[in-house]
Amino acid sequence: MRALHWAVAAASAVAVAAALGLSAAAPSAGAPAPSPDPSRRPGSSGGPAPATPVTYGPRPFFLMDGVRSRALRSRLEACAGQVATRTDWSIGHRGAPLMFPEHTKESYVAAARMGAGIIECDVTFTKDKQLVCRHAQCDLHTSTNILATALAAKCTTPFSPATNSTAATASCCASDLTLAEFRTLTGKMDGADESATTVEAYMAGTPASRTDLYASGGATGTLLTHAESIRLIRSLGARFTPELKPPAVAMPFRGLTQAAYAQALIDEYKAAGVPPEEVRPQSFALDDVRYWLSAEPRFGRQAIYLDGRYNEPPFNHTRPPSWAPSMDELSAAGVRTLGSPLWMLLREEGDAIRPSVYATAAAAAGIDLIAWTLERSGSPPAGWYFQTLPRLAQTDGDVLTVLDVLAQQVRVRGVFSDWPATTTYYANCMGL
Repeated sequence: MRALHWAVAAASAVAVAAALGLSAAAPSAGAPAPSPDPSRRPGSSGGPAPATPVTYGPRPFFLMDGVRSRALRSRLEACAGQVATRTDWSIGHRGAPLMFPEHTKESYVAAARMGAGIIECDVTFTKDKQLVCRHAQCDLHTSTNILATALAAKCTTPFSPATNSTAATASCCASDLTLAEFRTLTGKMDGADESATTVEAYMAGTPASRTDLYASGGATGTLLTHAESIRLIRSLGARFTPELKPPAVAMPFRGLTQAAYAQALIDEYKAAGVPPEEVRPQSFALDDVRYWLSAEPRFGRQAIYLDGRYNEPPFNHTRPPSWAPSMDELSAAGVRTLGSPLWMLLREEGDAIRPSVYATAAAAAGIDLIAWTLERSGSPPAGWYFQTLPRLAQTDGDVLTVLDVLAQQVRVRGVFSDWPATTTYYANCMGL
């Protein structure tokens, strides 16, 4: 898919009364908004999308204040009066989990209200083989309230408190529960305190860079099946990028093979009448992508191969001879898009951030790139996602500098973000 973004004109952010409780800057006199690209189709299948209002909130402006480049900062500031517009360049990673419990109705709605044109449901399955939205098959102990319910007795590994020599542990899987049981849970901010000696303290381990403001007391966190996510995201006027998560159980599972699992994901879009071009299935398993290319080519040609080979020695993203398969081999196999961690796409060169050898090779092979994940590393940006930029990604403003290099030099087709308002603002400003 060469065009990864379709914009939907939305009401002025000034008029928004969104559940986010945020508002965008009012348009200033003499600062016209960019004209919507008429080639960008509104909505998802089944007619025009509803007019889901789009708002930026204060975060893009907070980041903008810290941009070191005067030229980039001035260009971004000049867009302060633009009308917030949905764009598929802005991808809601698990929804908007910087502040909302991931893979919940509330998180997906928040992402759409921040202009995410594509929203991700990570797909796994329950004990009765029903598809649900969870980041991993066995993350219920950190992302839901299961440990505080009677269903904790069904967890693969029950809660064990920390001791002087061991961390607290638990492991609760979607495959431990039937769908009916899964539906009784409430999503919470993902996290756990491994020093905890009680369930309550363990569950209260939300990272300091996030917030329980929209998740306290179980007030939000409506879990969803995959089919329910399709109906919701469609109603919000966004498109789809489901990720087939690797099973944590041995396959086949109760007769469910890996191929049947991959097919079941596609079947739920077909049952909902969603055109293939509106769906970008993802997987870290190249065999899943190959299956979609063979069995469901209209969906497979949009598939994203998530490149997780950084965990597989001798792979080194700076050394092309270590890539197996190579970029040319991936392209020949039909892979059109790679989803890669942003650090693999960037390098430092003196005082500038440049495209990496990996990014350059993908472009030469005709493979599109999508980057993950912005706004996931806290403040200031650091750690795993920025590991190739130790000197040049040190402040909050550097997030927008990184985004600018990804867009203008690497030429990524989209960016996953835990807070899509940031990517939406940038894309709107740059006409992406």
